[in-house]
Amino acid sequence: MKSNPSGFFYSLIFVLSCAFSGCSVEATKAEAPSTSPDQAAIVGSALVSNGATIEIAQGSPAETVRAFYQKLREKKIREAIFLTNLRPAIEGLTDDELKEYAVDFAAIARIVPPVIEINGEIISGDSATVTAKLPDDDDKLTIQQIRLRRQGENWVILTADEVTEKIIQKEGKNYFHQLRIDTHEAEAKAMLDRIAKAEMVHALQNKGEYAEFSALIAAGLLPSDVTSSETTGYNYALKLSADRKQYTVSATPEIYGKSGKLSYRLELNKEGKAAVRGGDNGGKPFDK
Repeated sequence: MKSNPSGFFYSLIFVLSCAFSGCSVEATKAEAPSTSPDQAAIVGSALVSNGATIEIAQGSPAETVRAFYQKLREKKIREAIFLTNLRPAIEGLTDDELKEYAVDFAAIARIVPPVIEINGEIISGDSATVTAKLPDDDDKLTIQQIRLRRQGENWVILTADEVTEKIIQKEGKNYFHQLRIDTHEAEAKAMLDRIAKAEMVHALQNKGEYAEFSALIAAGLLPSDVTSSETTGYNYALKLSADRKQYTVSATPEIYGKSGKLSYRLELNKEGKAAVRGGDNGGKPFDK
């Protein structure tokens, strides 16, 4: 079973979804702002360079979208995020603090196509929609919509929804830090659930005996991620009883307060069912 990208990577993708995966044209057609000739400027189809099929004006929403993807692909993360409503989450970070997220942002940058085809732009007052061909969940290029709003003299890409934006404005530079912790803790619990299911399958196939991680991985029951903290931010330790009829698994954050705060313990209850409990134990495993 192959290892997976980090859960934090997928959380970043989720937060960036309205700008990265966009919203499909069909899905959002009913939500498009109504426009009139006096309200809207609809840019047509004059073929220009840089993959665009519309004429892109300086300072326009389309130019903002093109600049965002270009900077993201060039791994100019701060400059890219400054063009979105995620800006409060990153503008207070030092360069060293930003480097902590470099691996995940770099993974996102690799997904950005070298050329973004921008094929539509609608401006209605202080709102705008730009359409472009972007990768969908299956990595296929489809026409997507990117929403923007005018702030002062600039256009801002709405990468976060209203609820998330309020959280970002409240937490500021701590947003990505807390997002990573929340994501890693959720990933750790999910991994423990996978371990419990893998052990159950192994026991059913091997006269009630449980197994070490290596055997579960070799049997294709667990991903190799379980042996590393790279993808989930947690370390996992399994203990088998002498007769292999009982087991416990501890999950502890690789770096307490940074990759996670809660410690978890997976064990079998009196009925032989797997149960997980967790709590803040200062980054140490629960002994019992």
